Amino acid sequence: MDKNILSGMADLPEDDKQRMSTIVDQLQIRDSLKMYNSLVERCFKDCVNTFYRKSLTKKEETCVLRCAEKFMRLSMQVGSRFSDIDQGT
Repeated sequence: MDKNILSGMADLPEDDKQRMSTIVDQLQIRDSLKMYNSLVERCFKDCVNTFYRKSLTKKEETCVLRCAEKFMRLSMQVGSRFSDIDQGT
């Protein structure tokens, strides 16, 4: 959990802290699922153009893998940069 959030909760009763922590965890899970769903939808729309077969063609499969890898690398870079900013560097 973000240290700024924790410092803001210092004066709350323990029950409220636990409740807030649970809410923050749920929001993080929700955001992760939204990001995952967005990734799947975007890569599918960009890569899958035909529906002649039940499975992906080799070209479509390669495209989806590259798309997902690019998205994950970008997400990691953005997360790393936010972490650096949060730490004041």
